[in-house]
Amino acid sequence: MILTVRETDRLWEAERCPGDGGYVFCYDHTEEIVWRHLNVFQHRCEIHCRLPRGKCRQCGKVYRVRPPWEGLSTHFTKEFEAYALLLMREMPMARVAEVVEETDTRLWRMLFRHVDAAYEEADFSRVCCVGVDELNIRKGQKYISVFADLIAKRVIFATEGKDKESWTRFVETLEKHNGHRHAITQASMDMSVAYERGAAATCRNVQVVFDKFHVISHANQAVDEVRRTENRLSRTGEKPQLRKTQWIWRKNPENLTEKERARLEKLDQENLATAKAYQMRLCLQDIYRMEHVHQAKARFLAWCRWVRWTAKKHPSLLFASMVKVAQMIQNHLSGILAHWKWRLTNAFMEGLNSVFQATKRKARGYRSSEYLITMLYFIAGKLRLPQF
Repeated sequence: MILTVRETDRLWEAERCPGDGGYVFCYDHTEEIVWRHLNVFQHRCEIHCRLPRGKCRQCGKVYRVRPPWEGLSTHFTKEFEAYALLLMREMPMARVAEVVEETDTRLWRMLFRHVDAAYEEADFSRVCCVGVDELNIRKGQKYISVFADLIAKRVIFATEGKDKESWTRFVETLEKHNGHRHAITQASMDMSVAYERGAAATCRNVQVVFDKFHVISHANQAVDEVRRTENRLSRTGEKPQLRKTQWIWRKNPENLTEKERARLEKLDQENLATAKAYQMRLCLQDIYRMEHVHQAKARFLAWCRWVRWTAKKHPSLLFASMVKVAQMIQNHLSGILAHWKWRLTNAFMEGLNSVFQATKRKARGYRSSEYLITMLYFIAGKLRLPQF
């Protein structure tokens, strides 16, 4: 279906020069331009028009009159762009291109224009509490750093790399959007030295809060390492008691099935080093239930002493991973204890992991991280879209 549109004389009564607001008259017409519109009764619909060009009577400027139906892309209507953006939130770009019968190149170009325009007007003046985490975009240690406003629950910045300079680029962008680097008072992150140094170097008022989920995650990995080491140090190379127990040690007792709970009770009677490491991990979790920071500090230090004392009573390699966790906690204790002051976690960032994975699927087939970052802003940036 083709809709042909021509202007009338009444257009020039209201049209004004975009430069100085002066009166204009019809100068000439462009070649015929085609805009893709929403389908009509499942049939492809296009708008054809030779757009008039106006000339200002005062400054003499000649310009193309913008039609009211045109979106941010030259060849799509506003309604079609709104429909395509709705599909892009739920489908991979290749599938959207198939549904709307357009090329994915055109659709990506349209998405870039909308996201760029919406991000340009984003206001970060109230950002004071941020979370930062890295996202692996492909194999080979390729990462982007993602910064989020933990109060507004939105992604506000993403950049390639996970080094100290990521924070420099973040605060530069923040200040372009009415924010201020020294207004940031809390930053939740994992125990990345680069992120910690970047925050300290760029934001003088920031208090780094090490996320409790990352602390427990390190302990979980250490328990698994104890299990593997205990297997290796056995005479046969594998302890029958530890066979198929990997997932038991990763769960909390309340999350175990009846079968797993019965198996754990038997394992507790075997005097296994893995069971001891598991108890250490559970005790570490319990510390986060303390109400007061001074109680938590005393418990953390006692936990570290307990781990070292236990390690001395066993072969040197058996509890090496748990000793590393104890050393990590002591080295980062101030940032860990900041959790009790701010009650801040990276739960929102961790919850975005599923969104990140979906975003990676939507942007698959493209080597440039620009596509992934654009899709992150589109899905999790809470931008005002569509931009008209």
